[in-house]
Amino acid sequence: MSTTETQGRRSWLREHSELGVGLLLLVIGVLVLTDALTMDVDIAQRGPVGPRTVPIAIGIGLLVVAVLLTIDVLRGGRGEAEGGEDIDLSEPGDWRTVLLLAGVFLAGAVLIGPLGFPISGALLFWGSAYALGSRRIDRDPLIAAVLSLVTFYVFDNLLGVPLPGGPLMGVL
Repeated sequence: MSTTETQGRRSWLREHSELGVGLLLLVIGVLVLTDALTMDVDIAQRGPVGPRTVPIAIGIGLLVVAVLLTIDVLRGGRGEAEGGEDIDLSEPGDWRTVLLLAGVFLAGAVLIGPLGFPISGALLFWGSAYALGSRRIDRDPLIAAVLSLVTFYVFDNLLGVPLPGGPLMGVL
């Protein structure tokens, strides 16, 4: 293979980089469908719309979008490069915020077991607000606690999705 062919192939891949997004959507769609179709459910305990319905619909949607995006890219379609964003592309990324958010999400995932959702969720909401720039110590923890308790109540009581209560299980 000559250098010209290699450069031509790299140039074609750069011009069609959206194909990577299509491939990612295809892989995720296949994974979601595989997981949904192999899910072990007892149909006698469920109504006509069981736990497989939404994952199957999402998996099919992901596959359809992947195919349509691939066709569009191969026909010459291109995404607009940051045209509508109000950002300065010459400035570097804010890695401090990204790392703070990643740490908050990781801490939330680790703490949900021992502390339960109400406490870990409040820490997650408060930490996210802090990482994104809010410094209102007088109201942010209160808003985070209310948000976490409302989310816990909606999922646990109204939707029937059991969330870990942690030490507050007897109180809630």
